[in-house]
Amino acid sequence: MSDPYLWLEEVTDERALDWARAHNGVVAERFAAADRFGALERRILDMLDDDAKVAYPGRRGKWLYNFWRDAEHPKGLWRRTTFEEYAKSAPAWDVLIDVDALAAAEDENWVWAGANVLRPAQNRALISLSRGGADAKVVREFDLETREFIAPEAGGYYLPEAKSRLSWIDLDSVYVGTDFGPGSLTDSGYPRVAKRWRRGTELSSAETVFEGESGDVSVVAGYDRTPGYERHYLARATDFFNEQVYLLEKDGGLRHLDVPTDSDLSWYKDWLTITLKSAWDIGGRSYPAGALLANDFEKFLSGAREFEVLFAPDAHTALHGYGWTENYMILSTLEDVQTKLYVLTPGADGWTRRPLADTPPMATTGVTNLDPLESGDEFMLTTSGFTTPTTLLASSVGGATTRLKQETAYFDADGIETDQFFARSDDGTMVPYFVLRHRDRKSTPGPTVMSGYGGFEVSRTPAYSGASGMGWLERGGTWVMTNIRGGGEYGPEWHTQVQKANRYKAFQDFAAVARDLVARGITTPEQLGAVGGSNGGLLMGVMLTRYPELFGAIVCQVPLLDMKRYHLLLAGASWIAEYGDPDKPEEWEYIGKYSPYQNVRADATYPPILLTTSTRDDRVHPGHARKMAALLEEQGHTFWYHENIEGGHGGAADNKQSAFQAALIYEFFTQMLFEGNKSR
Repeated sequence: MSDPYLWLEEVTDERALDWARAHNGVVAERFAAADRFGALERRILDMLDDDAKVAYPGRRGKWLYNFWRDAEHPKGLWRRTTFEEYAKSAPAWDVLIDVDALAAAEDENWVWAGANVLRPAQNRALISLSRGGADAKVVREFDLETREFIAPEAGGYYLPEAKSRLSWIDLDSVYVGTDFGPGSLTDSGYPRVAKRWRRGTELSSAETVFEGESGDVSVVAGYDRTPGYERHYLARATDFFNEQVYLLEKDGGLRHLDVPTDSDLSWYKDWLTITLKSAWDIGGRSYPAGALLANDFEKFLSGAREFEVLFAPDAHTALHGYGWTENYMILSTLEDVQTKLYVLTPGADGWTRRPLADTPPMATTGVTNLDPLESGDEFMLTTSGFTTPTTLLASSVGGATTRLKQETAYFDADGIETDQFFARSDDGTMVPYFVLRHRDRKSTPGPTVMSGYGGFEVSRTPAYSGASGMGWLERGGTWVMTNIRGGGEYGPEWHTQVQKANRYKAFQDFAAVARDLVARGITTPEQLGAVGGSNGGLLMGVMLTRYPELFGAIVCQVPLLDMKRYHLLLAGASWIAEYGDPDKPEEWEYIGKYSPYQNVRADATYPPILLTTSTRDDRVHPGHARKMAALLEEQGHTFWYHENIEGGHGGAADNKQSAFQAALIYEFFTQMLFEGNKSR
């Protein structure tokens, strides 16, 4: 059947923008005009702008880089300092780029999108800037000594707005993938061609080193500059979860690294490491999905296929990540969604393993700022819990651990307790979830909001959220974080169980948690809200159309909703490996059963829903949320719609916009779940 709302896919068409602005006005009048909303928005903005919040650094040798936003610098400052200075209570920062000043001087709505610093000299950087927060970026070369951008006519690297990749080889050459013209991008809008570009030459004359196919997700080229182990490499992502990796030989030839295409491949000096996403039978042995394997790189290249197993999963434990110091590997695991850390030491007789540090329960502890080439065996730790602000520590393998910084507590957590429960899904799978609530409210069902994602092997772990504390927990609400299938909390099979035709199991998991919350007396269907964004927005759309009786209100952020056309919009084609191809009748057969846009019914009773998106989101098309809102409106359902005219996939371009978005969500849930039907 024809789609009467295709016109809402025209992102910047004035008719579509007028439609969005009209709905924004309704939202502002209903939710943003209240004194309660303004007070919460100010508190959240004060938190985001707080000069006392931790400036999380990225270590590059002696320098610690940081991107910082506050009330005086809403677009932000890119700056750096030394480790010794950073350890002080009030470190002195060397500001490299003031984005607010830059945007004003150039009359552009620049949003910071990252920096790639040339190592080891650290005298140049490739700066990415986005107009309004989009994924597409402008890339410019910056001189860290003169504090100026180097103009193209002066030999500086420059790429116009596109979804580009630009990485250093050395001062006078880079690898580049960008929009070189017709046929140079994949169907997903990412680079299909990788080239070597030498300083002082036109981009059009850059030398092609690798090409993928139009149906690929992307290709990438890079350079490992580890002294004595320099390697040029290329990768072709054939879909979102599979890639082929090659070494680029001196004669220009390619050497394929023959490992499973769905594995994660890495190397450091003499060691090749492989994280398996599916079982692998090789060299007379069988290695399970989720295992981490190691081999001598040169022996592997010579044909050796005997691997040492550095980690093997079990029913409760999965690999969360790993990284190298100069002499050790640090391993992070999730044991029922709670982190444990270990040190692995390679030796002549194999690898040894020991605990790195005690990690608190109901919290996430991560290892950051591993810099094996310039910082030896030093690293940093971050520890964060639902009610415990993040602590940043400095340490080294075998050395002392010292606390560097700790975040401010932004809400009253006194009496707030965290419990972990497990719900039984329809197929018997036990699905974990965390519940935050005040101890005095455990005896009575109350307003509750549950969040979910469930896709792309993204693991959701405990973390401090000042906004949810201020906006929900302090009001007496209960907050729930779910760990449904589709994530990586129990390894790759937790994800692959719900790909494509089995997607419905992720939805069943979320619904099972909703029912379990009611069965435990934590809430009632009328008092239960749900929130999710992006892939989690798809989850919310399915909850609305398939499980409406379970919820009293839903917030659906930057969502995928029209699964008939998702692969035709922006980066959608890159997600076919996750959802399936709706152009294939046998795959649309299962996609069409849950696609929210195609399953809205005029005679159904739905809970109130708030849909939010961003005009400048060039990853998930705003047309998904626009068309869903228009269809709900046509059929007379209760909905609200808000579109940020900038902000990208994150939904906000600065702290003020982030504060508004957060306050809007909690005000919506407060009116719907605390105040109930009388406010609808």
